[in-house]
Amino acid sequence: MTLRVLLVDDHELMRQGLRSILESEGGVEVVGEAANGREAIELAKKLTPQVVVMDVAMQDMNGIEATRQVCGACPGVKVIALSSHSDSRYVTAMLGAGASGYVLKANAYDDLRRALDAARRGKTYLCADVTESVVATSLRGGGTDNVRSLLSVREREVLQLLAEGLSSPEIGRRLFVATSTVETHRRNVMRKLGIHSVADLTKYAIREGLTSLER
Repeated sequence: MTLRVLLVDDHELMRQGLRSILESEGGVEVVGEAANGREAIELAKKLTPQVVVMDVAMQDMNGIEATRQVCGACPGVKVIALSSHSDSRYVTAMLGAGASGYVLKANAYDDLRRALDAARRGKTYLCADVTESVVATSLRGGGTDNVRSLLSVREREVLQLLAEGLSSPEIGRRLFVATSTVETHRRNVMRKLGIHSVADLTKYAIREGLTSLER
């Protein structure tokens, strides 16, 4: 049975490489490509893939939020995270959002095949480096906090766009809401997170993997 896959990555060359890898294997049909989280949500609804291969760090809407919304809108879809980061915070956030696999881009060729096989069987797949990171964090008693769960979908979107340097009017145009609405969301985010400046919001978003900006 052919597995229907949607590719999501903000770099076209990466998507082309992934398509080449997957289609060379046989038994996989790449039904579409998206360059950001918003496109991923719309295409997932339209194309009904069985698996979405989701980049984690993307501008406009990151893979964590996109995964959460795709899994909510398309019950039964499997999301495999594809990332350059093995940090357990990214892994935990993606799994918490509904992903059923996590693969590092450095080893995408071998691990993505295994992740797709696991998805066919309804299993979760974590590549070896990621598993080691998660286990090490667990043994230290660490892990991500649950602060992100305090924010609404729109508040998380506003937080990411603020961290990426957009002004309130620009965010309003991007999200099709009034500037005053954006300002209200910003104030609510700051209150919920106990953060008092946009600069500190940006640092928080980068630290928690909510933006594609480098840490």
